[in-house]
Amino acid sequence: MPSSAADWISLSEAADILAGANVHFRPSTIGTWARTGKLQSIKLGGRRFVRRGEVKALVAGPRRVRATDLQPRLFEEIRD
Repeated sequence: MPSSAADWISLSEAADILAGANVHFRPSTIGTWARTGKLQSIKLGGRRFVRRGEVKALVAGPRRVRATDLQPRLFEEIRD
């Protein structure tokens, strides 16, 4: 599925998203993560952009699933 232009944000916007979650990094730090491959990025006109979803995932809480919601056979022993 092709991504839209809104999926890509500037390093400053990424820093603002993180700051909104009380996690403070400079745009240059986020740029270093992008250049080293820790965040997916593109470079257009000398400016680097990262994916909004990846930045939000950095501050998202862990997803938890109740054991009772899983398939019951998942935890059964394998018998020959």
